Amino acid sequence: MNDIRNLEPKALWNNFYALTQVPRPSGKKEQIGAFLEDYGKSLGLQSFRDEIGNVIVRKPATPGMENRQAVILQTHMDMVPQKNSGVAHNFGTDPIQAYIDGDWVTAKDTTLGSDNGVGLAASMAVLADNNLIHPAIEMLVTVDEETGMHGAFALQGNVLKGDVLINLDSEDEGELYVGCAGGLDANITFPYIEVPVPEGDVALKVSLTGLKGGHSGVDIHLQRANANKLMFRFLKTAVAEYEARLATIKGGSLRNAIPREAFAVLTVPSDGVDDLLDLVAEYEDLFVTEFTGVEDNISLTAEEVALPSGVLPEEIQDDLINAMVVSFNGVFRVLPELPSVVETSNNVAIVRSYGNEVQIRMLLRSSVDSRKDELASIIESAFSMAGAKVEFTGGYPGWKPNLDSPILKEMTKVYEVKFGKTPKVMIIHAGLECGILGTNYPDMDMISFGPTIRYPHSPDEKVNIETVQKFWDYLVAILENIPVK
Repeated sequence: MNDIRNLEPKALWNNFYALTQVPRPSGKKEQIGAFLEDYGKSLGLQSFRDEIGNVIVRKPATPGMENRQAVILQTHMDMVPQKNSGVAHNFGTDPIQAYIDGDWVTAKDTTLGSDNGVGLAASMAVLADNNLIHPAIEMLVTVDEETGMHGAFALQGNVLKGDVLINLDSEDEGELYVGCAGGLDANITFPYIEVPVPEGDVALKVSLTGLKGGHSGVDIHLQRANANKLMFRFLKTAVAEYEARLATIKGGSLRNAIPREAFAVLTVPSDGVDDLLDLVAEYEDLFVTEFTGVEDNISLTAEEVALPSGVLPEEIQDDLINAMVVSFNGVFRVLPELPSVVETSNNVAIVRSYGNEVQIRMLLRSSVDSRKDELASIIESAFSMAGAKVEFTGGYPGWKPNLDSPILKEMTKVYEVKFGKTPKVMIIHAGLECGILGTNYPDMDMISFGPTIRYPHSPDEKVNIETVQKFWDYLVAILENIPVK
C-alpha cells in the first residue's frame, strides 16, 4: 500500500517513480537527459537534446486544436541532493526511496525531488496520453536549474516554437505565479597560511546539527536558523573569551539551501576544555530558546579529536569571524505594496576551509535590481574591510509581472469554473527560469503553477498527494481551453 505507483493519477505517479530511479543531482545530466530523450522517442515524437543538454520533445495538436496557441510545458530535470547527516546515500548512483506518509509523499533521509520531478512527470504524462485534448505541445526540460539555471541561460532564441510557456515549477496549489526574483552569487575568499597549533592545546570538533534548512527563497521568510550564522556567533565567544583557535570550518552545501549543519575544529588550552564544553551547552540552550516554535531539534555538541596540522593565523581568524557575524542573512526587505512577499534577501549558504583559504558562498535574491545591488554593496563592504577577496557572479534577471497576461486571464477563468474559487496571483521570491527564458523570447506569454510542496531542498521535502491530483486535473483543463492563435 506504500507504493507511490498506486496513487492517482497513475500515469503521473508512475512517471515520478521512474524519475526517482534515475540519478539526477545537479551537474549529472547525461543519464537523466538520455532517459528523457529516449522517452520522447519511444512515443514516436520528435525528441532531441541541445548543445548543453536541454531536452525538447514535440507533440502535434489533437484534431480540431491545430488553430490554438502552441504550449511549452517547461520544467527542469535536476534535483537538489541533500541528505541527513550520517546517511549513506550516493546521489550519483542510488535511487530515491520515496514513500507515502499520510497525505504526503516524501523520501527516506534525502530530498525527494518533487521539485521539479512532479511537474516533469506531468509533462511526460501529457506526451503519452493520446486521449487528452490539447494544442501543439513542446516539453522543455532544462539542465542544472538548481545550480545557476545554466540550461535556461544556454537555450538559443530560435529553438522553441510555442506561443505560451507554462512553467510547472511552483509549489503552492491554488496560486498562479506571474513574477519572480532575480539572483546574484557572492563568492568570498580569505587566503591564509596555516600556523602551528599553540603548545599545550587540545582539539575539539564542534557540531551544530538538526536544523530544518529549506529553500533559500521560498522558506527565507520563515526565520529558520542558519547553521553558519549560529556557528560563528558561538565561535566569536569561544575565541574572545576561551582562547580558542579555529583550525577548520565546514557549513552548508548548496547556495539555494538554508544551511542545516556546520562543523568547526578548534584548539583550546588543555585546562580550558571543560569551560569550553560548558560554553557549548550554554549556546545550545540559547539557540533552542531563541528558535522555540521554529526549530525543534537544534543540537550543539563537542568532542575531543586529534590535533590538526595547524590553525588559522589569529588576525585572519578574527577578521573572518567578525565579518561573518556582521554579514547580513535573511529577509532584507519586503515589497511595500505586498508585505507578505519578500523583495530582497541573502542566504549565507556555504562556509568551508579548503587548502589555504576559507571560502564563503552566498545567494542574494531580489525582485528590484537596485536593492540587490545595495545588499551586494553591504556584503562587499563588510568582507573587503576584513581583507577578503569578494566577487559577484551568476547574476540572473527577475521575471517582471504582466497582470494583463492573456494566459493568466484564461487560467483564472478555468480555475474558477473547475474549482469554484479564484486562484491567487503571486510573485515568488525564488528564481524561476521564466525571467531568463524571457530574455530570448520577450514576446512569449508565461505563467507558473504547481502542486503543494513543502521543505524543498531539504530531507524533509514532501509533496501533498491531493494537490497533485488537482494539479493534473487543472493542467488537463488548461490544455483543452488554450485560446486560438
